[in-house]
Amino acid sequence: MSTPGALVLVIEDEPQMRRFIRASLEAHGFQVDEASNGAEALALATSRNPDVILMDLGLPDIDGIDLTRRLREWSRTPVIVISARGREADKVSALDAGADDYLTKPFGVDELLARIRVALRHAHDTQRTEESALEFGNVRIDFARREVKVGDGEVHLTPTEYKMLSLLARNAGRVLTHRQIIREVWGPSYAGQTHHVRVHMAELRKKIESDPARPQLLLTEPGVGYRLRD
Repeated sequence: MSTPGALVLVIEDEPQMRRFIRASLEAHGFQVDEASNGAEALALATSRNPDVILMDLGLPDIDGIDLTRRLREWSRTPVIVISARGREADKVSALDAGADDYLTKPFGVDELLARIRVALRHAHDTQRTEESALEFGNVRIDFARREVKVGDGEVHLTPTEYKMLSLLARNAGRVLTHRQIIREVWGPSYAGQTHHVRVHMAELRKKIESDPARPQLLLTEPGVGYRLRD
């Protein structure tokens, strides 16, 4: 879903980068609002209700991670962080704060557009969590029956493996951090025990992927978490 005409709020303090993003998005049919600091961003997010937010972390009045937390107090609008900070810790912090995706500068127009399309598709597919079944490649998840099939054959998952796969499926295309997966699957008392995620992901790939060593569906975001290919 490219959704021509969708409104993108660009929160970026560098005028040159704002001009580049605006020109790129408007050339592909998007509407663009601009904010150069956090105060402007909050005002526009409230009054204009954008479809997607692109946010730099290095804002002059508030850190982008803190701004993401404030937005998440009342808004579910997809947030894509665009930042020169490429450290894994920054990516994890932004995603844990509520960002949906993270794009490291410099980036190309095609990659930016692809990330926006995924964010819009995820946001507008409001029936996804209500559907009784989802399909990804040759994998079908029947939530009503708690049944998973690969091709024509049923795959027997443990309860934990099923919860992990369901969580990733309902957030297809979005990176989920180790901490988010731990919280949703095991509960907050397991915080920090990320080895549980790695062990169960390895077993899940053996049952889902045709070549577990080269996964095509259950993708690793190194040092951050996992993403189910949308």
